[in-house]
Amino acid sequence: MKKMNECTVLLVDDTEENIDLLVEALGDEYELSVAMDGEAALDVIAQNQPDIILLDVLMPGLCGYDVCENLKQNPNTADIPIIFLTAMTDIESKTRGFALGAVDYITKPFETVEVKARVNTHLSLRLAKMEISRQNKTLEEKVAERTKELSLTQEVTIEAMACLAEYRDPETGGHIKRTKNYVRALAQKLRELPKYSDYLTDNVIDLMYKSAPLHDIGKIGIRDEVLLKPGKLTEKEFEEMKSHTIIGHNALFTASQKLGEHSFLNFSMDFARCHQEKWDGSGYPDGLSGEDIPLAARIMAIVDVYDSLISKRVYKPPFTHEKALSIIRENKGTHFDPEITEVFLDNHEIFRKIAMDYADYAEERLTLQMRRS
Repeated sequence: MKKMNECTVLLVDDTEENIDLLVEALGDEYELSVAMDGEAALDVIAQNQPDIILLDVLMPGLCGYDVCENLKQNPNTADIPIIFLTAMTDIESKTRGFALGAVDYITKPFETVEVKARVNTHLSLRLAKMEISRQNKTLEEKVAERTKELSLTQEVTIEAMACLAEYRDPETGGHIKRTKNYVRALAQKLRELPKYSDYLTDNVIDLMYKSAPLHDIGKIGIRDEVLLKPGKLTEKEFEEMKSHTIIGHNALFTASQKLGEHSFLNFSMDFARCHQEKWDGSGYPDGLSGEDIPLAARIMAIVDVYDSLISKRVYKPPFTHEKALSIIRENKGTHFDPEITEVFLDNHEIFRKIAMDYADYAEERLTLQMRRS
């Protein structure tokens, strides 16, 4: 913190006798600089800003009021405290000075004790404000650093959990990378609609993006015979496969309880439990319909199906991009939210590019490129 005796006081007065009196009163305690008129004062301030200014009101050329107004309009000098020096004692003059931003008045003829006391008081306040500002800046930097650490911790935690599903199902890795990028892209386009513009903030979209990899985390609880079966599942096996939504949600819910109401896992829970719900209520596990299905899950429902359609699976070859769009269009209003579906279809080239950029294998990327219309 700056010390009082390191502070600079600018004395501005067109009378040498007044300057001499002020120098005598303050010279032993502070660094002093002097100007004899308003223009000179502004030049001095431009070269080396003082910590406080004692400013005569009545001067030739720029008067004290003009100098004060000039300084207060400049963000770089607006915080410098100004004490007016004047022989005027009427209320109107003082009111004008305070309105322009002055912090105090010293009436001529000067009293040395008063000059010292007022300068000391206002310098003490300035130094205190500067220290508070410094501490606030330090605190902001620490908060920003801590926020960055927490964000990274969240992302690493999600990636680690998602890897569990990837180890169980080798087809899941590329799917995870693609779906989280699909989710972000679709949410950004949805934000352009007035209906979603307030809700889909940068922070919300970022959380959706980071949480999307956990939508299939529940598959770690499905037996290999069912999860990796190359053929069609039996009715009983399909019921077991459907339970991955509940398994995933319950695991994430248990973890989120330790993090409180605003857990970053909230979107993950929506993704895990509700991404197989359908707009018409025929999905699972809860048979939700319409906008009772969380927005995150309605977004995931489309991009999850899209990626499954265009990807190679043990039970099917990849569909073309155009075929996938056709299937999604046919299911608008039944499987998928019709409004979100339209946004997806209107921007389908974005999703084609993401699929190409994050293809699982080189030959899959080549296949996608060859299938471009």
